Amino acid sequence: MKVAFLGTGLMGLPMAQRLLAADIQLVAYNRTPEKLAPLQASGAEIATHARHAISAAECVILMLTNAPAIYNVLLSDRASQTLNGRTIIQMGTITPTESQEIRDAVVAGGGEYLEAPVLGSIPEAKAGKLIVMVGAQPEQYQRHLELLQHFGTEPLLVGPVGTAAGLKLALNQLIASLTTSFGLSLAFVQRQGVDVDVFMQILRHSSLYAPIFDKKLQRMLDSNHANPDFPTKHLLKDTELFISEAKSLSLDLSSIKGVRQILQTAVKMSFAEDDYSSLFAVIKEWGEAIGD
Repeated sequence: MKVAFLGTGLMGLPMAQRLLAADIQLVAYNRTPEKLAPLQASGAEIATHARHAISAAECVILMLTNAPAIYNVLLSDRASQTLNGRTIIQMGTITPTESQEIRDAVVAGGGEYLEAPVLGSIPEAKAGKLIVMVGAQPEQYQRHLELLQHFGTEPLLVGPVGTAAGLKLALNQLIASLTTSFGLSLAFVQRQGVDVDVFMQILRHSSLYAPIFDKKLQRMLDSNHANPDFPTKHLLKDTELFISEAKSLSLDLSSIKGVRQILQTAVKMSFAEDDYSSLFAVIKEWGEAIGD
């Protein structure tokens, strides 16, 4: 089977490299062609247009930024004509509604569609240890399980299309909320004169602990947000998606709207391309600026 990989950014690149390492024939496309150089050096075929990549492969993996990018790359007038007989696996973070609409467009074009968003960042992508959540029919899941196992050893069938997309948004909401809450507590104990090591010792031995706290601690203490595992702008995008989808579910969104405000401020403070641990800078500096 030949696979087309569309979208070779921070996560897409190591995921595509895993397929090449498994001797899977790969044709790659990215809207920024310069990002394709490592794949070309590793033996991937490079497509100058998305439609060329789609038409050259039986299976198409999408790791694109958002739904508008998918519509632009996959469902443009010319690209959509190449969908007949192709399997589209959407692995980025979009809303359940968007995923279902894209499925309908793909099926109308003669293709089949399943979603398989992933949880994890660059180290997990390189190691093939991502958590892969699949929204598909059971038969589709079984047929593509071996391919998905290159990204994570135990891809989980969540339910039909839309369910995995919803689960991914729920988990990314936790990323944003947990990191913000941790950053606030960290800033608070610092201002109280509590030794950070003591704070972390107590936290690690409590039921409150989450590994993400240690993952982001040193970045926060060092104000080192360069070389992101996950950029602030992407976490803001996912938070916006969660809020937009959750509005129709009669949930109280007050807490996540506060997190969104902090992320929006981080982007305004020029942290958009930096690691989302930058929200700690907002908690400290922006709070001082407004005297609140």
